[in-house]
Amino acid sequence: MLKSLLATLLLILPLSLVAQTAKPTPATTPAAPPQVLLRTSQGNITLELYPDKAPKSVANFLQYVRDGFYDGTLLHRAIPGYLVQGGLYTRELQPKRTRPAIASEADNSLSNLRGTLAVARGADPNSGTAQFFINLVDNRRLDFAGNQSGLTWGYAVFGKVIKGMEVVDKIAALPTRALGPFAGDVPNPLVLIESAHVVGEETPTPAASAPTPAKAASTTTTPAARNAAKKTAGKKG
Repeated sequence: MLKSLLATLLLILPLSLVAQTAKPTPATTPAAPPQVLLRTSQGNITLELYPDKAPKSVANFLQYVRDGFYDGTLLHRAIPGYLVQGGLYTRELQPKRTRPAIASEADNSLSNLRGTLAVARGADPNSGTAQFFINLVDNRRLDFAGNQSGLTWGYAVFGKVIKGMEVVDKIAALPTRALGPFAGDVPNPLVLIESAHVVGEETPTPAASAPTPAKAASTTTTPAARNAAKKTAGKKG
C-alpha cells in the first residue's frame, strides 16, 4: 500500500513542477487602429481609421497616403453645416490620376456623424477613388438606407478626426468662391494639404503600380442630397 502511494506521488510531482514552471501565454494585444496626420495650410488634422469596419476603404486611403498622392492637393470644398471635402485636385484645381475605384462599404453600420471621415463618390456607389470628406455635423441622411439606388446606398464612413477638429471648423468658416471647374464652395484662401503620412511610419512606401487616369469629376462628387431645400443631390466635383 505504501509503495503504491509513493509511486503515485512520484508521478504527480513532475507534473506539478511543470505546471508551476510553465510560463503563461501572454494575451494577444489588439493592433492599434492606424492614424494619419494631415498637415494643412490651416493646421494639422489627425485621423483614426477603422480597418475592422471598412477594410477596403482604409486600405485604399492608406495606399494613397503612402504613395504621397495627397501631398500638394486641396481641401477644395467647404460647406458650413455640412462637410469639408478634398483629396483629388492640385492647387491649380486640376484632378490627379487615381487608381481604380473601390466597392462601397457604406453598409458597414457606421454613421456619418460629426467628425467622421467618409469616401466621396459619384452617382455610382462603387465609384469612390481618392476623394474623402469630413462631416461637420451629424449627417445621418448620408447613411446606408438600402441598395435600391445611389441615393439610398449612402456614403462609407471609414474613420474619424481624433485631433484637429477645430482646424476643420476653421476651414469650414473661411469665405468661399467659384473657382476653376467649381461653381462655388472653394475656400478662400485655398487650403492645401501640405503632406499626409501614417503616424509611426518614417517614409512612404513606393507605389506598387501606376495609377489610372482620373475620370474628370464623374467619380469624385460631393455626397448626394445635402437636403431638399438646397437641391444639390449628386452635384459633381
